[in-house]
Amino acid sequence: MRPASPSGSWPNLYIVGAVKSGTTSLYAYLKQHPDIFFPEMKEPHYFVHPAPPPDRAHLFPYIAAEQDYLALYRDHSSYRYRGDASPSYLWSSRAAHEIRERSPDARILVILRDPVQRAHAQYLMDFNEGVTDLPFLEALKTDWEAMEKGWGISQLYVELGLYHEQIQRYQQLFSPERVKIVFLESLKRDPKGVLESIAAFLDVSPGPCSRMDYQVAHNHYAAPRGEWARRLASHPLSRNIGEHYFPRAWGEYIWRKLFLQKKRKPPLDPEARNFLVGIYRPEISRLEGLLGRPLPELRISWEDRAREQELRILRSGA
Repeated sequence: MRPASPSGSWPNLYIVGAVKSGTTSLYAYLKQHPDIFFPEMKEPHYFVHPAPPPDRAHLFPYIAAEQDYLALYRDHSSYRYRGDASPSYLWSSRAAHEIRERSPDARILVILRDPVQRAHAQYLMDFNEGVTDLPFLEALKTDWEAMEKGWGISQLYVELGLYHEQIQRYQQLFSPERVKIVFLESLKRDPKGVLESIAAFLDVSPGPCSRMDYQVAHNHYAAPRGEWARRLASHPLSRNIGEHYFPRAWGEYIWRKLFLQKKRKPPLDPEARNFLVGIYRPEISRLEGLLGRPLPELRISWEDRAREQELRILRSGA
C-alpha cells in the first residue's frame, strides 16, 4: 500500500456513474452548491487507470499521474466536499477499492437508468462521434463477444449496465449509509426534490437547491450535421485541439452549436432490445433483492406498449 497523501487532498465525494445516466446533470447541479467543489474536468477517470491502445487514446481523456489529479483540488480544502464525477468508477472494481483506500469516509453517489436505454444512449453518442459505424445490434454483439475488455479498450455496452454487482461492491466497501442511489427519471421529473435528498445525504444545507438552475439540458440528444461532423469528431487532431487548446466549456459549446443539430432520437431496434432484456432481466431482479424494493425505473423500455410504439415508428420510416 502506498503512503497516504496529506489529509484533505483527496476528493471525498464521488459521482461514480452509470455512464449516460445523468452524471453530467448531477455534476452541473451540485457544482452550484457553495459547500461542494467540482473541478472543470468532470471526468478525470484517475482511479480506473485507463490503458487504451495508441489508435484510441485520443478518444478517452483521463489523468494518469497522482500529482496531476491532486492538482485539480489544490486550494479547495475549505469546501465541505470535493468531488470527482467519473462514470467509469461504477463499473471498475479497481476504482472502487482504490477510492476506499484513499478516501475511506467518502460519500458515493450513483445515478441509474433503464440499462437498455443506457446502452442505446451510449451507442448513439459513439456513433455520432465517429467511434463506431456499426448498427446498434451488431455493435452490441461485437463488443459483448470481444476478447479484450476494459475502459478505453472496449465500449462495454452491456457490462456498464450490470448494476447489481457494481452497487453491491460499493455498499460493501463503504456501507449502504454512505452510498446513495438516485434515478434519472426522478431527476428529470423532480430535480429540486432529488437534489434536496442529496443535500440531506451529504448533511449540507438544502437551501441552495431552490436557487439552482435546472433549465439547461445536459447531454440531451442531438444528431451530427453530416458525415463530415462524425469524421472530424473522431479525428485525433480535432480531439487534441478541443482537449488542449480550448476551455472545456468552449469545446462543448462549439461541438453542440457547429457539429450537431436537433433531431428526433432514433428508435431502439426491437431485436437489440430483446438481446439486452434477456441479459438484464435477472440482473435487475437481483438488484431489487439487494435494495429491497421494485425498480420499475429500470424497466421503462421493456413494456409491451413501449415496444409497440417503437415498432410503429420504425415501420413509418420516421
